[in-house]
Amino acid sequence: MIQPADLQQFLSHWWYAYDNAIYEEWPAMFTEDAHFVCRTDTGRTDYEEFVRADVSGRDEVLAWQRTHRMGSPSPLRHCAENVHITSSEGDEAEFRSYIWVTQIAGGAPSPLSTARVTGRVRSEGGVLGFVELVVVLDTEDSTVLGDRRIS
Repeated sequence: MIQPADLQQFLSHWWYAYDNAIYEEWPAMFTEDAHFVCRTDTGRTDYEEFVRADVSGRDEVLAWQRTHRMGSPSPLRHCAENVHITSSEGDEAEFRSYIWVTQIAGGAPSPLSTARVTGRVRSEGGVLGFVELVVVLDTEDSTVLGDRRIS
């Protein structure tokens, strides 16, 4: 069974390797049948084409990730928060978390984005890998929850 601390360690490792473009560590972090989705919550930003992905298979996921990272700011910092397992069975676990992302602007950290992250990891030979990773970037303006139309 996958332990919460192992999942937190894995996600921290992924975001660090991603931010720092440690490409040689990426392949081991995705299963052969990996699926990656990225989008915004509104679908109405000027950068939709840059962030939108729905790719399957390790090679396709890694190709998209590398291209996206090459077009992103550096330094860039993704910080995983509120990581928790939502279900677990055998060698797989589903999880939810948030990320917040910063870049350096004017010599200081500057907020860039936040997102909801969900996914599924699998332990293969004692090593975790993403089976599915879904990132939904927050772009909708916050409003009072009681005034929102829930669908």
